[in-house]
Amino acid sequence: MEFHHKSVLLEETLENLNIKPSGIYVDGTLGGAGHAMEVVKRLTESGRFVGLDQDADAIEISRERLKEFGDRVSIVRSNYCNLRQELQRLGIESVDGILLDLGVSSFQLDTPQRGFTYREGNAPLDMRMDQRNSQTAKDIVNGYSEKELYRIIKDLGEDKFAKNIARNIVATRVQKSIETTGELAEIIRDSIPKKIQAQGGHPAKRTFQAIRIELNRELEVLQDTLDEMIDLLNEGGRICIITFHSLEDRIVKTTFKKNENPCTCPSNFPVCVCGKKSKGRIITKKPILPGERELEDNSRSKSAKLRVFEKGK
Repeated sequence: MEFHHKSVLLEETLENLNIKPSGIYVDGTLGGAGHAMEVVKRLTESGRFVGLDQDADAIEISRERLKEFGDRVSIVRSNYCNLRQELQRLGIESVDGILLDLGVSSFQLDTPQRGFTYREGNAPLDMRMDQRNSQTAKDIVNGYSEKELYRIIKDLGEDKFAKNIARNIVATRVQKSIETTGELAEIIRDSIPKKIQAQGGHPAKRTFQAIRIELNRELEVLQDTLDEMIDLLNEGGRICIITFHSLEDRIVKTTFKKNENPCTCPSNFPVCVCGKKSKGRIITKKPILPGERELEDNSRSKSAKLRVFEKGK
């Protein structure tokens, strides 16, 4: 199995993790172990690395790539929302660093039968990051009401033609169930004016993104897990998060700010009386973006943003 994936913002992430050779580090979105390999290389025999991923293919290839490091590495098939439980099973109470590289991997995009890409016409409408789940993208496309489809395409895909797309999906499925990525992409293409299509990327990109995020509960999981991840860090430990979507980035930015300054007292109070204490500090006041060379080498890094938070006392 070939798992091609260029790790985005690799050097910047390694630098900001501030790796201690004997520390404990977690990658909650292991993928093809690109970031993981470089983290583990920087650990001594007393260091430890834990990698999580929902995707069975990612787990298989990562085990193969990291096997040379032996017992220093533990690989678990699980969603990062289960991180605390998975660490406890491994006898770990806290860690020195956590990495999340969010979104869909190049391997998933480049494997047509996974249904993530709009560029392959005969692929099934799947889009599951964890194929143990029963619901697929096909269920959303054929089962959601027009109102629900409009909501996710507008909010998660940020597509201004969401109403047209939702209406045309519903009109089409009355005649026949929508089965493939190609059928869905064609419906989307017909919903967007030709003049607009000529101005940018593929017209189906935003809708496919919206369905994928909805299906895999990506924003919900991120929102519900970030505070707990910060709590799992040792003093001086860092969490590095790479996002590819404006809503993801907003969640990370807002959560980091809240953990740096959780005080809810009115601004005119002379002293804090709410009792809420800061958990640490934001290292990246502005997100770190890919440099020109990386953008040239890897077009998929275009929308990447790295934000970093450090746990305090």
